[in-house]
Parts: sequence; C-alpha cells; structure tokens
Amino acid sequence: MSDPATGTRALDRAADLVATVVHADEPMSFADLQDASGLAKSTTSRLLTALERSGLLERDAAGSYVAGRLFWLYAARHDPWDELVRLARPVMDDIGADTGETVHLSVTRGERVVQVAQVDSTFLLGTRDWTEVDVPAHCSALGKVFLAWDALELPDGELERPTPATLAGRDDVRRDCLRTRERGWALTRDELEIGLTGIAVPVFGVHGDLVASLGISGPTPRLEARLDELGRRLLDRSTALSSLLRGPARRTTHPPHRSDHRPAHRSARTQEVVA
Repeated sequence: MSDPATGTRALDRAADLVATVVHADEPMSFADLQDASGLAKSTTSRLLTALERSGLLERDAAGSYVAGRLFWLYAARHDPWDELVRLARPVMDDIGADTGETVHLSVTRGERVVQVAQVDSTFLLGTRDWTEVDVPAHCSALGKVFLAWDALELPDGELERPTPATLAGRDDVRRDCLRTRERGWALTRDELEIGLTGIAVPVFGVHGDLVASLGISGPTPRLEARLDELGRRLLDRSTALSSLLRGPARRTTHPPHRSDHRPAHRSARTQEVVA
C-alpha cells in the first residue's frame, strides 16, 4: 500500500494541475503545465493521463489541455447561477444580520436584470416580496451597477420615470454611472418609489468581469444618514465574495488558504425576480 502522505501529495499535485488549467485564459500545453507545476516530466505526464482518464481534463485539437467533460456535464445539469447563489448566501446573510435590511443578488439575462436570491428585512417596514416586479435598470441600484460597468445598455426610446426623482435623461444616467464607478457603489433614492432607497455594489468573476450586483434596500428615512457607511460595508462584502468566486490562488509549494465562512443565520430565498 502507498504511504498516505505520498497519496495526499499526489492528489494535491493533480488538483493543482486541474486548477491551473481551469484558471487559465487559454488552453495550456504540456510544457506550460510542467513549467507552472514545477514537477518532473514523468510525474506531470502520469498525472495528466490520470486526469484525462477521469474526465477532469481533456485535450483540444492542438493537443493542449482544457477543462474536461465532467465540468460541462455538471454545468449542463445545474442552473448556471446555482453556484453563485450558494457562495453568496453566507455573505448575504451576514449583510442582512448586520443591517436588518432586505438584501438582493441580481444578474443579467439578456436585457433584463434578474434577482436570483433575496434575504428579507428584519423590519416590518421595508419587507417586500419582489417576485415578478419588473424594474427599469436606471431606477434600481442593482441595475445601475450593470449600467455603470457596461454590462447592460439603456433601452431605446424614452426612459421610464416612475417618480419625479427618477433620472429621465440619458446624460443624467451617464453622469450617475460615472459617479457610481468613482465611489464604487450605486445609489437610488426615491427613484423607483418615493420613500425607497437602494444601494448596490459589483461582484466580479474569475476573469475580472462583472457577474452580479449585490445590494440592500429599505425606507429612505432609515438609510439616508448611513449611505456612505453602508456603501463601504457592501464594498467590503462584495470584495470578499469576488475573491471567493475567483477561487484560491494558484499554489507553488504551499497549500492554498481555505476560507472559513460563517454559517448562514437566515436562509436566502432563491427566486427569479426582476430587481
């Protein structure tokens, strides 16, 4: 029987090879992987053969390595946002426990902003089910994040104006997007509904692309004196979530640090709602 330490070391090395391929921006050659791993040629060859056999890696037409069929099989069997929601839930629960306000996580699907998870407010005033509520992006802090980071475009034609505070002109929206990028968080105050304020921040994925917006909403009188503070808190949480989505740093000789997340205090409702 093999030494347990030896078996663990081999598993760590194989996991490193898979992680290197998955995080790479393009297929990796054998020489690239050997150089990145620092392993002997024979060891690299043996591990890559085993990973191909298991379906974790495969080779493209040029012979370079890419993620294997098991990754695509998993993706095909699951909603593409399930993993995002799973990783975001502890962060959302922490924000909800910290602020008491409704917490939202949204993504884009086509030209729509779709809420994929929500944690309800602990206050009676401010709790609302946003299911089936279609909100114009320029009226929503969550939507403004996607506009500010060029993940969404304004629709053609005249912009909707639900309240007198709504930014109705395209130039006004563009200036607001610049302010959002400069401070790092988006704000809507009485723009969707009089008395309702929302704050949202971007969440970035593996390649630094915007994948989601994370925010809170609540009554304007309760939030207006804390906007900067809440914006900074949300930025801290979204930065942590973005790091989590990017995964552990590639290892050299030391094992990756494993983040330890607090258990959720409240369950997040997974929905498909427009925020």
